[in-house]
Amino acid sequence: MSRNGYINLTQMPQIIDEKSIKKAFQPISTRVVSSTPGRLRLRVAQPHRQSRDMQRIANVLQANPNINQVRTNIQNGSIVINHDAQDGSLDDVYATLRDLGVIFGDVALGKSEAAAEVSNAVVDLNKRVKQATNNAVDLRFLFPLGLGVLSIRQLVARGLQLEIIPWYVLAWYAFDSFIKLHGTSQVHSSKE
Repeated sequence: MSRNGYINLTQMPQIIDEKSIKKAFQPISTRVVSSTPGRLRLRVAQPHRQSRDMQRIANVLQANPNINQVRTNIQNGSIVINHDAQDGSLDDVYATLRDLGVIFGDVALGKSEAAAEVSNAVVDLNKRVKQATNNAVDLRFLFPLGLGVLSIRQLVARGLQLEIIPWYVLAWYAFDSFIKLHGTSQVHSSKE
């Protein structure tokens, strides 16, 4: 007996091949670069920076009534989403992205989620310190200064004891962290 006009199931045309199914359900790694009221910018991981993948995401997002505009940049892997700044519209955008298989995190840069949280907390703390000191100092100055003060305290209180953390180690860390946090690259100008 024939089913749907075909004698058996092996003669039915193959509608979707297995490769397209696996590709369709492969998660797309992204990270949120910036999120301001009414605007969300994502960075897509390198393997998903093909025009086909990014255009598919843009097309689905454009169909969302809360989204005003979607711009993509394939070379940078950037997707900028302009949406209504109303309550819940950002959650709606995130839900649409999750439905597309987009996952969020710093996996595109090789950072773990915990490392990203700590890094964001330190950046936030640094901004608060700069605001509190009217941009006079920041954590890049205070951290080496603190280590330097500890090294002097250690030298005065304990002397040159080598059994505990010696003063010169703390002094080295103060110097080293100052250099690393402030960078050593200088622009050389040629005099004519």
